Amino acid sequence: MAESPDSRSLVSASSQLNLMEIEAIDDKEFDIPQVDTPPTLESILNEPEDEDEPFILEDTCILNTENIDAHSCETSSLASSDSGDPVETNATVHGSVLRRNVLKGISAQMVSAADKVDAGLPTAITVSNVIAVGTSHGLALVFDQNQALRLCLGTTATGAEYGAVSALSINHDCTRLLCGFAKGQITMWDLANGKLLRTITDAHPPGTAILHVKFTDHPALAVCNDSGGSVFELSFRRVMGMRTCESRCLFSGSKGEVCCVEPLHAGPELKDHPITHYSLLAMASLTKILLIGLKPSLKVWMTFPYGKTDPASVPLLAWQFVAAQKTINPVLAFCRGNTIHFLLVKKDESGTIHVIKQRQLQLNCDFISLSWINPRTLVLMDSTEKLRVVDRPSQEELETVDMAELQLVYNSSHFKLLALVGEKTCYQSVCSYAGQIMYLGTKSVHIMTLRNWHERVDHLLKQEKFMEALSLAWSFHEGTAKAVLGLFAEPAKRKGVVAEKMVEILLQYVDRSLKKCPEQGKIQDMVPIMVDYCLLLQRKDLLFNQIYPRLVENSVARGVFLESLEPYILSERIGCLTAPVMRDLLSYFQENGMMDSVEGCLVHMDITNLDIQQVVQMCWDNQLYDAMIYVFNSGMNDYISPMEKLFQAIGPPLREGKPLTDEHVVMGNKLLVYISCCLAGRAYPLGDIPEDLVPQVKNQVFEFLIRLHSVEAAQEEEVYPYIRTLLHFDTREFLNVLALTFEDFKNDKQALEYQQRIVDILLKVMVDNSDFTPSQVGCLFTFLARQLAKPDNTLFVNRKLFDQVLEFLCSPDDDSRHTERQQVLLELLQVGGVVQFDEGHLLDLAEKAEFYQICEFMYDRKHLYDKIVDCYLKDPLRKEELFNYIHNILSMPGYSSEEKQLVWVKALQHIKDLVSINSAKTAELVAVHFADKVQSVITSLQVCRIAVCQRSLSVDLILNPQTVLKLGPDLHELLVDLLCQFSPQQVTAFLKTSQDYRLEDAVQITEKHKLHEATAYLLEKKGDVQGAFEVLLQTLKGKLHKLALEGSEADKPDGEEEETGDEVPSLLQRVEEALHDIIALCQRSSHGLNQQQREALWFPLLEAMMSPQKLLKGADTKHTSEALKELTMKVLNSMSSFIAPPAIIQRILKDPVYGKGKLAEIQGLILGMLETFNYEQTLLETTTNLLNSDLHWSLSHLRKAVSRGLHPRQDHCNICLQQYKRRQESEEEIIIFSCGHLYHCQCLQRKEVGVLSERQYSWSCYKCTSNQGSRPADRPSTESSRSHSASLAQTKVMSAHRGIVAEAHGRKMLTEATLDAQQTQAWDHFRTLYRGPSRLAVLTELTHSHGNERAGLSNPVHPGTGSIYHSENFQLKLSPPPLVEE
Repeated sequence: MAESPDSRSLVSASSQLNLMEIEAIDDKEFDIPQVDTPPTLESILNEPEDEDEPFILEDTCILNTENIDAHSCETSSLASSDSGDPVETNATVHGSVLRRNVLKGISAQMVSAADKVDAGLPTAITVSNVIAVGTSHGLALVFDQNQALRLCLGTTATGAEYGAVSALSINHDCTRLLCGFAKGQITMWDLANGKLLRTITDAHPPGTAILHVKFTDHPALAVCNDSGGSVFELSFRRVMGMRTCESRCLFSGSKGEVCCVEPLHAGPELKDHPITHYSLLAMASLTKILLIGLKPSLKVWMTFPYGKTDPASVPLLAWQFVAAQKTINPVLAFCRGNTIHFLLVKKDESGTIHVIKQRQLQLNCDFISLSWINPRTLVLMDSTEKLRVVDRPSQEELETVDMAELQLVYNSSHFKLLALVGEKTCYQSVCSYAGQIMYLGTKSVHIMTLRNWHERVDHLLKQEKFMEALSLAWSFHEGTAKAVLGLFAEPAKRKGVVAEKMVEILLQYVDRSLKKCPEQGKIQDMVPIMVDYCLLLQRKDLLFNQIYPRLVENSVARGVFLESLEPYILSERIGCLTAPVMRDLLSYFQENGMMDSVEGCLVHMDITNLDIQQVVQMCWDNQLYDAMIYVFNSGMNDYISPMEKLFQAIGPPLREGKPLTDEHVVMGNKLLVYISCCLAGRAYPLGDIPEDLVPQVKNQVFEFLIRLHSVEAAQEEEVYPYIRTLLHFDTREFLNVLALTFEDFKNDKQALEYQQRIVDILLKVMVDNSDFTPSQVGCLFTFLARQLAKPDNTLFVNRKLFDQVLEFLCSPDDDSRHTERQQVLLELLQVGGVVQFDEGHLLDLAEKAEFYQICEFMYDRKHLYDKIVDCYLKDPLRKEELFNYIHNILSMPGYSSEEKQLVWVKALQHIKDLVSINSAKTAELVAVHFADKVQSVITSLQVCRIAVCQRSLSVDLILNPQTVLKLGPDLHELLVDLLCQFSPQQVTAFLKTSQDYRLEDAVQITEKHKLHEATAYLLEKKGDVQGAFEVLLQTLKGKLHKLALEGSEADKPDGEEEETGDEVPSLLQRVEEALHDIIALCQRSSHGLNQQQREALWFPLLEAMMSPQKLLKGADTKHTSEALKELTMKVLNSMSSFIAPPAIIQRILKDPVYGKGKLAEIQGLILGMLETFNYEQTLLETTTNLLNSDLHWSLSHLRKAVSRGLHPRQDHCNICLQQYKRRQESEEEIIIFSCGHLYHCQCLQRKEVGVLSERQYSWSCYKCTSNQGSRPADRPSTESSRSHSASLAQTKVMSAHRGIVAEAHGRKMLTEATLDAQQTQAWDHFRTLYRGPSRLAVLTELTHSHGNERAGLSNPVHPGTGSIYHSENFQLKLSPPPLVEE
């Protein structure tokens, strides 16, 4: 016997609608407005249908998306959220959802029948209490639940006549079988005895294959759908013992081909559902879905056009009863392509059926099969033969199963008129029944059922996917899993069952991991998962009593487990450990030196089951002070012992004055924070002290702090050791702790007494004690001053103590800590302590002690601002701040005019001191506030002989960009003189920026100080170019002479050579700088001189450069000689722009250096000039070529634009609106414009849109110019000629009606193409299309900007300021100058 699936596989109703699940379905999804009256069947059948447009009936029943609830209409595409490989991703979350079995018995007998009785290949399948398989040779094989062949219906002979079985259907009580055939016949069989009851041949048009034949729930009613796209109702009757069949056309294929029909079937438990009496039938054509009722009379309840989709995609329909809003209603799933629509069908009290559109589902593939497997889950097959399980409420894809090995049977051959759709149809190969889906392959039958939850978890466990199994089980536990089968709906029962399974998995996982631990290291992955799930299940007992004992046997597992507990303890997910685990945890952390972890865990745990003394000792030994304090506080409610232990540690070194170690500093800081927490009612290191303990803890801490002696005090111990220790450790922080505590003591009488007591002790300990620094004493009195300044102050402090502190801080004999003492006193005064002192006495003491900030504070209170100026002047640290202070007093509001006047006078008196501090800031101050006193200020400085200061002030005054002082020429000349003495390098820069000096006087000053560069600048400015040239020439000659002497003395003893080597380059550099200055002068001046005057400038310079070269002879002077020749070439290059080359060559040949000997001596100079000539010639040729190319390109484009053909938009004149070819009176001139508008010449003349030029009219388009808002005749002629719609050439078309249509379009005559107004307009249009400057523009720019550099002498041009070549960094090198071999 072939293998049988389990007892539920074939007829189990386990996955039928579970009425208990009504509560779990989301009501919102179905809460949608209802539709009204549906259309009649006749209105649909008579509606003309266009295949290109979706079928839409104008009836209120049709779904109006505007009236649908947004929640229901929302489209959520699964594809958009599905990233990566769906199998892999979903498998880890949902496990295996489908169980797949092969019906081996049926499969084997199908193959056997094909071989032995020539049954042919399987073509169709249907399932009820039996399974029927149709074959290609016309047989129907019927199998029972045990896969045994019960009946073989039909013969191969009838198969040869009728063709293949193309459709099968079994009625609801499994007594009749309908077979549809490829050639159109239908047979009905009795399944009890295999008897043929009916052969129906006239139910539909002959020759069309039966695509679908389906029983309805009404026992004598079936429907069939043929390959012509028509649908027929079959009514079976038995009259007088005769079996008859009446056929009625429900839908004609001529109105649009239906290729899928699906009647609504209700199970036995739903047979009384009100909607079943209507015998609903869903039909899908290629453009719409129809929902009709066959009973009590034929009626159309809904038509749903679904628009255009891929023509090759298959329409699919599937019904399912779904629970919603505590009622059960059918939902029709419809799919074509990749989108699934859901339509909810409801019946109201009046008997009207309403169809409501639900949220649609979109996936990323094309589907060929659609089935419900339960009310929440769909199983779809895509065109690649992969099954996709989809959860409808969440629209999540749960699993993908590849069905390629099945070799699914396709029904393509029966779809004659629907060939395109038929390529992928497998309607008869897939059949669902009672939560199972059968798939028919060419050699086998596969059955798919949902796995129950237990099976899904076990499936993962078999693959040792423990983490995935736990994750899936937890989703069952929480009720978030999808496609769940076999679980209680009640949450408590469900959680109990799943939790038991999860405990079993956890223990199994531990055992498996421990076995694999040595070689695979699974422990690190396993332990955190164990802990997580035990905590989620709230089963700490399982974790510590069952799992931990198993892990202890393995040292690695034990360590990993204990370490993994730490994050859970720190996050307070685990607060209490069993005693053995706690001991193991602490000892493990100790052994591995993880003491920070010990401390972190201890302060988050309940430590009542630990040995307190042992833990305290461990904490103390390992410096875990936080943990020690926590153990004392929470374990024994002892808040004093931790303080005693810490004081015992830090007290002795502080008393002995030893420096504290880092450990002591940490302890002291923790002690301060701990005291602060206790006094504020906070637990240390985290949390709060229990409310009933807060007052008691505060009192205990205060009593402890003010103890006269410690517990085991030595004889020599000073009083109040604890307060004394804290003051020595960190006075400021301890007082801050007290200040924060005092804030909370406003209404507590006992606390106020403690407050006064502590203050008295502080004064007693610190005053008259040399152990404390002024800063520490100052901190105390600042603290006291703040407390006394509060409005609700109750403290009492003896005022004499403040005087005593003042004397101590202002002691003039003590120079140590001067700044510190002043700062302390200032802070004391600022917080309100000034009321405790006599102000006069305080001021005297401050002046004696040189506490200038204190003096400033006191003077500011008395508004004596002028005296504050003296304070700043005397204070060496704050002198620079005086300028801002004076400026603020004199310029800001809030000060009286008398106060400002006093400060102004004081500043003027101390102007010399201000200049010596910072001359620039003084100048700024003088310019802003003492503008009318500038002369007297300068004079007073001159009298005092402070020349440097005077010079500084003068420079800053005159050059300061913020000042707009108009100072006389005397002051400017004085500054020039001072600059010549003290800062000669700044003289020329100053002369260039200033215009307020007298030239003659300035020249005398610069000559007196022998500043030649400045003198030359002034002479040039004066107009004496020759004089300036002579000065610079003499300077150059002097430097050249020195250079020649240095060069000729180069052969010296070895010891001096090194020095000479350094000096010659610097001399050369100075010569080069001097030459640069004189060349620049000559170039600036040459533009306004004639040829003779230019020669008088340039030739002496050339001779000056050539003459030193006579002295430089021999190998040692070669470097200097080469450098001078190079500089001479520079002069020649500069001259060539202003002096004719023949004159230069003649002068060179006359020179004794170059005039004698061979040509080789002057070869370099001549070649240099020729090189320049070659460069300029190349430049000129390139420019000419570019201009010619640009001009040719421009003219060719212009010619193309002018001569192109014109295409009129209409065949009539745009003014008279008559077709030009129909006017027969006379030949008419036609004018066409580039915009496409066409006019008669006479019409344009009447509208006055022409502009008469010298030889002809220049027209512009009437319509375009009218749209622009003004008449063309009113515009200037230039504007009209540039209109975009003007004709590009004057084009005349002569038209005459000659009776021949071919000639009716006229002839085109072009006038000569001249550059008239329209062509100019075309040229402008062309220029706008060509973005960027043309090469013509670039070269025009070039001629303007650089004409003066190579232009010769006849027509000098000044460089244009807007030129792109005016940039200093730009160098024009169109082609390199030619290389000449020497």
